[in-house]
Amino acid sequence: MDETLTKDRTGRKSKKEKKMTWSLIKSQSQLIYMSVPLLAYIVLFAYVPIWGWTMAFQDYKPARSFSDQKWVGFKHFEFLFKDDSFLQVLRNTLAMSVINLILGFTTAIILALLLNEIKKVFWKRTVQTISYLPHFLSWIIVTGIVATSLASDGIVNDVLLKLNLIKEPIQWLSEGKYFWGIVGASHVWKEVGWNTIIYLAAMSAIDPALYEAADIDGASRYRKMLHITLPGIKPTIIILLIMSIGHILEAGFEVQYLLGNGLVLDWSQTIDIFVLKYGLAQGNYSLATAAGIFKTVVSVTMLLFANWMAKRLGEERLL
Repeated sequence: MDETLTKDRTGRKSKKEKKMTWSLIKSQSQLIYMSVPLLAYIVLFAYVPIWGWTMAFQDYKPARSFSDQKWVGFKHFEFLFKDDSFLQVLRNTLAMSVINLILGFTTAIILALLLNEIKKVFWKRTVQTISYLPHFLSWIIVTGIVATSLASDGIVNDVLLKLNLIKEPIQWLSEGKYFWGIVGASHVWKEVGWNTIIYLAAMSAIDPALYEAADIDGASRYRKMLHITLPGIKPTIIILLIMSIGHILEAGFEVQYLLGNGLVLDWSQTIDIFVLKYGLAQGNYSLATAAGIFKTVVSVTMLLFANWMAKRLGEERLL
């Protein structure tokens, strides 16, 4: 058979296939040129800094050159897992991440389902706009609103007192047992409207004939949500869940740092705050880098595991 139409026994591409590949690249040259700045950004800010991971295996001293650094192997990693403060930080990070994940997913899906059921366009747009607005506020403003609302003379205590649910004001930000819930509620208030966008987009792609058939069969709105809408957006939910699991150690930094204080220190510190505390405040760059590497490795591992589980269950997956 003609060499230009087939691959040889080594599996190499034929001349015709190579020519088609270069023709395709040439036809897409404008798109390739447009992607160059993005690729450069990713390389410069996502891959080049990986070189700094070498600090985790050194007793890094800023004044010394790379060749003069003392290599210590896994010394800093061993210290991390023997340090009670880091284990406490890890506990806080995982707890707040799981709370944010559960509350964020459930509230966004529920709000999207309810918005999808609103037939009046004006009211639907109004509710969407109101729920989106907090997303555009910085965490500085959000934490200021939260702190003011939860103060001893704030609106939360005032309402609870008038409803006779409490006898005296609660010091919400002075007791650690409330801190995780406050962080979770703050994330929901700020992001729930924004998180519904992708679910509403997925719902708009569901075939309207399915709802018409359900109406003919006499299905209620709840039945249609349960048996049509939710299965229709199930692939989107799975993909977003996989991506969220990959960020399981991303509990946040701003809200914990801004709302935290000495009274709730054992409940508020996350890995990001730990890295800041040791990396910048105390100058222990090697220990801070080791904590950052641990966080990255766990995140990648959880992402791959979640993707593998989705594949095993026959669901949508990233890879």
